[in-house]
Amino acid sequence: MIKKIIKTSLLIAFVALVFWTFYFLYNKSQKPPEVFKTVMPFDTTIIQKTVATGSVTPRKEVNMKSQVSGIIEKLYIVAGQQVKQGDIIAKIKIIPNMLNLANAENRISSAQVAFDNAKLDYDRNKVLFDQNVISRSDMQAFEMRLNSNRVELEAAQNQLQIIKEGASKSSGSAGNTFVKATITGMVLDVPVKEGGQVIESNTFNEGTTIASVANMGEMIFEGKLDESEVGKVEENMDIVLTIGAIDKESFRAKLEYIAPKGVTENGAIQFLIRASINTQNSSFLRAGYSANADIILSRKNNVMVIPESALQFEKERVFVEVESTPQVFEKRFIKTGLSDGINIEVIDGIKKTDKLKLQQLSESAG
Repeated sequence: MIKKIIKTSLLIAFVALVFWTFYFLYNKSQKPPEVFKTVMPFDTTIIQKTVATGSVTPRKEVNMKSQVSGIIEKLYIVAGQQVKQGDIIAKIKIIPNMLNLANAENRISSAQVAFDNAKLDYDRNKVLFDQNVISRSDMQAFEMRLNSNRVELEAAQNQLQIIKEGASKSSGSAGNTFVKATITGMVLDVPVKEGGQVIESNTFNEGTTIASVANMGEMIFEGKLDESEVGKVEENMDIVLTIGAIDKESFRAKLEYIAPKGVTENGAIQFLIRASINTQNSSFLRAGYSANADIILSRKNNVMVIPESALQFEKERVFVEVESTPQVFEKRFIKTGLSDGINIEVIDGIKKTDKLKLQQLSESAG
């Protein structure tokens, strides 16, 4: 009797286990219900923009060069220093060309001989003139010859001094041995050192740059814009500059130039653009800062928008799915406006109280 009860109990337990296993496997095979996230329209400002990369640079930057060749005897400036137009920035010690030096010395020798001969003739004929032996007109010829040779001798002496020192007696400290600032501004760079050699600037040679000076109060942005975007922009458009070295502040600028001709870079056509920067911000802009320019193509303030991820498309029409009852949605076609790539303006088709289906599932699903 006891054995029969035990067998019956085991059989019942086995059957219960089989049913529970089938029930568990059945539930396991069922998909969890799909729960979609929803979003409601909201008001914000939509800004459509394109981006150009480039750098900040002074509008007026001038390289100071020497008018003579030689050795830098003295530098009077350092990078970061403010200078005024006319300030002396360097002094050049002339290292004369030996051929030019020899020619100048020979010219002096010839001029000295000619002058001495003219002086002898003048002195001799002056005695005759005083004795009324020769006429006044004859005497004037000797005077003119003496004066002419005196001028030639002085010119030869000045030439020799210029070759040796870069300045003549008559020019004094205003000679070419002093390099002066041609504009007022900040010294950005001094690429040479005292004792270094410089080459003069002339028609055939750019010459050695002694210092770069720029007006840091007038800065511009120079950058490149892709050919697919250049047709969307025009002069006088507003620009917002983001500078990598100054992450807490943005700068306003105005587009003032678009290159009429593009250049090929890395297989793409790029167009140079230039914008004037409003430098009234508190941060100091250094020449060469890299920057990104957001060029504002269009702007609308306080308009109703939705995320672009809520949009769906049917041929050329745009629609959204509006929640009618919890997790039940109906299709509704809408009219859209300006987009910034994240949000898009909705002109007609929905209300601010509507809940719109997003294509991504809620984290609570499954």
